[in-house]
Amino acid sequence: MDIATARRWGREQLQLSPTPELDADCMLRSILGCDKTFLLFHRETLLTDAQERRFRDSVTARRTGLPVAYITGHKEFFGYDFAVSRAVLIPKPDTELLVENAIHAIQEKHASASALTLCDMCTGSGCVGLSILRACADGGIVPPGLTLADISEDALAVARQNLRSLVPPALQDRVTIVRSNLFAAVSASFDIIVANPPYIPAQEVAVLLQDGRGEPVLALDGDVDEHGCPTQEGDGLGLMRALVPQAAQHLRSGGVLVIEAGEYNAEATERLFRAAGFSDTRIHRDLSGQLRDVYGVWQGA
Repeated sequence: MDIATARRWGREQLQLSPTPELDADCMLRSILGCDKTFLLFHRETLLTDAQERRFRDSVTARRTGLPVAYITGHKEFFGYDFAVSRAVLIPKPDTELLVENAIHAIQEKHASASALTLCDMCTGSGCVGLSILRACADGGIVPPGLTLADISEDALAVARQNLRSLVPPALQDRVTIVRSNLFAAVSASFDIIVANPPYIPAQEVAVLLQDGRGEPVLALDGDVDEHGCPTQEGDGLGLMRALVPQAAQHLRSGGVLVIEAGEYNAEATERLFRAAGFSDTRIHRDLSGQLRDVYGVWQGA
C-alpha cells in the first residue's frame, strides 16, 4: 500500500467521522513521522508492512469513536505538541483561553513583582501550566515558579513526560509536580491559580461518552465532592464548591484565580467566587462566544 492508496482507503473507512480526511492524514503522519507536505508530494512511497498494520489498526480504533489524539498519543495545544493518554483529557482549543488569561495576569503583575508563583490545579496532561511557562519564556517574560497538581498519578505521569519534552532543562527546576486531592497536599501560596476542573453534570457526562471518545470520567464529572463521592445534586458544581474557597486560602493578597467552568457553570461559578470573597469577578467568553472562564481577585480575608 502506497501513501495515496492509504489516504484514500482511510477516508473511505472513516466516512462516519465528521473529518475523515483529516483523521486519516493525522494518523498516517504520526505513523510515518512526516508532515502534510510529505503526504502530498510522496504519494507513491510504499508503507512498510509494519506501518500498514499500524495504520489499519489505527483506522479500526478510530471507527469505534476513539479520538485521533488517543490513537497517536499527541495533541497540539497553544502551539506546543503535548503527549496524551487515556488518563487525561485531550486538550481543547477553548481551554487556550485559560492560558491567555493567566499570561495576561502575569504581565500585569510583573510591573510590581519579578518572581511570581503559579499553580495549575487539576493539571491533567500539564497543558495549561506548561503552556503558560513556555509562552512566558518564549515571549521574554520571566517564567513563574509553577506547581502542577492532580489527584491522578497516571495523569501526573503524562504531565512529567510533557515537562521533560517541552520545557528546557534550565527551566525544569522551576516546576513542582505534586499528587494532591485539590489543595490537601499543597502548602504553598501563589500569585495566580488556574484550574480546568471537572464541571460537567454527571448526566451530561454519560451522554458525552456515548460516542466512544473514552475520556476519563474523573476529569469530567463535576457532581462529586472533594473526596470523590457523588453529590447527587446534578449541577456539576460539587468539586467547584470545594475548589474555590480552598484556592482563596492559597492565594496571596492581590492574587488571581482563573477557572474554566464552561457554558455549563460559568455564571454559577462566578457566584461561588463572590461568596468566597473574591472581587473584580468577571466571565470571559471563548472564540465561539460561549461563557468559558471565571476570573477573580483575592484581596485577603
